[in-house]
Amino acid sequence: MHTLRERLRGSMPALVTPLKDGAVDEAVFRSFVAWQIAEGSHALVPCGTTGESPTLSAEEQERLTAICVEEARGRVPVLAGAASNCTAHTVELALAAKDAGADAVLSVTGYYNKPSQEGLYHHFASLAEAVDVPIVLYNIPSRAVVEIALQTVVRLSKVANIIGVKDATGNMARPSLERLGCGKDWKLLSGDDASALGYMAHGGHGCISVTANIAPRLCAQFQQACLHGAFQEAREFHERLMPLHEALFCEPSPAPVKYAASLLGLCSNEVRSPIMPLTEVGQVKVREAMIVAGLL
Repeated sequence: MHTLRERLRGSMPALVTPLKDGAVDEAVFRSFVAWQIAEGSHALVPCGTTGESPTLSAEEQERLTAICVEEARGRVPVLAGAASNCTAHTVELALAAKDAGADAVLSVTGYYNKPSQEGLYHHFASLAEAVDVPIVLYNIPSRAVVEIALQTVVRLSKVANIIGVKDATGNMARPSLERLGCGKDWKLLSGDDASALGYMAHGGHGCISVTANIAPRLCAQFQQACLHGAFQEAREFHERLMPLHEALFCEPSPAPVKYAASLLGLCSNEVRSPIMPLTEVGQVKVREAMIVAGLL
């Protein structure tokens, strides 16, 4: 039996949240999860930023996590988003994710209020103390404004149930430095499709991916090549997917990936305000990139 640390690897889609007339479309989400597993995704991440977590209620987040767990049936791990810029609320969300059956939680830095490094340490250490579930840090300074410094990551890695990081810093030195500081058991997960090839070459274990929402098989094949050290093969997959990686961020996410998913009949392109549906210009970019990738 593989441990959770061993199973958190490869391609992990940051799942979109299907909507219908403003409400979560549970039936479509359940079908989407089943399709992701059938296409070879190695783990599933509901209720992340791509899942529009800032506009989901706590009840919706718990329900989405529960559906994901029910549909996964233990075949792949479920790493559920549980984050807020309030430590107490983050604990509540993580407890709910645990109650819903999540194998681990993904928790982003305290955005907007710009905590110090000591504040970040206290936030995540308090979460780990309050919730008996494995925790993956999410380091994304471009969105959260604050970055978890290397020294703080190393310090947090000594907390028993903090097991790794989703790294969207774009800094290719980070995986090597974190492995040296945190040890070989520390899980190194890329948070950026466009730089995932480099991250994996520097010792990463997988990628929490936006593109895998619509190209799960290709993303899983790319990750498998990386994990086997077949980087020439991985580069071929990467270059096929690169226009798509870029197109899916041509406008605020997840509008582009939801539009792409709608073209494949996976879900509607409905998003929640203040995110707006993809413009016609953006639609052209996404369609063209999907053709390059062989999805259309």
